[in-house]
Amino acid sequence: MATSGHFSLRIVTWNIHKGVRGMGLRKRLEIHNMQTAVASLHADVICLQEVRRINHKEAAHFTQWPTLPQADFLAPAGYEAVYRTNAFTKHGEHGNALLSRHPVISHAHEDMSDHRFEQRGLLHATLAVQGKSVHVIVVHLGLIAASRQRQLAQLSQYIERDIPKKDALIVAGDFNSPITPVRWAQAALGAAKLPTHALRGHATFPSRLPLVQLDHVFARHAKIISTHVPQGKEWARMSDHLPLMVEIEL
Repeated sequence: MATSGHFSLRIVTWNIHKGVRGMGLRKRLEIHNMQTAVASLHADVICLQEVRRINHKEAAHFTQWPTLPQADFLAPAGYEAVYRTNAFTKHGEHGNALLSRHPVISHAHEDMSDHRFEQRGLLHATLAVQGKSVHVIVVHLGLIAASRQRQLAQLSQYIERDIPKKDALIVAGDFNSPITPVRWAQAALGAAKLPTHALRGHATFPSRLPLVQLDHVFARHAKIISTHVPQGKEWARMSDHLPLMVEIEL
């Protein structure tokens, strides 16, 4: 929506836990429920983490395993899907994805792995929105605090090196921390661009009893005007994270 030279975007970030929940005999496939859920969000840009491209073991286990890679399977009609791999495993690979209503001009990937036990990366897509370039970076940071600090420093270097300062920028994803990424964004992107309620009231993890906000959306050359976390049993059962939805005015 555009008014007086301004326009708004609805951004969602969601760690989808590879589309599967539970263990052993209780393991269940949730990717089909997620497909319906993603469409119901009516977002302009959807940033996803822990997205499987292929997994031969799960495909053999579940008779309804999608034939498409998960990013393509989840993309509503009319959306463009972009996926890049972060981790290669014995049975397949997974990474970050972006689903966009707006044309994707280009996309890139950078390895952010800090040690051999965690394969991490960032996905950078440039979108054409209302005749302007809007950059979106999707991240999934590590579990160890020191690793996250180094990954945030790498993220800052990437932004400085590859994204023009005049262009709008959105950084979204699973930061695996409630406070540190907010402090990083205040320094790297400018405190005025952050909502005052970013630190409270938007817990996304764990989904069944959300206590902390590990998932964040930050913006440069933009104003975050509202933030919402969909809740309820149907959302809690799909992933260990709840989605975070943010309205941004550019």
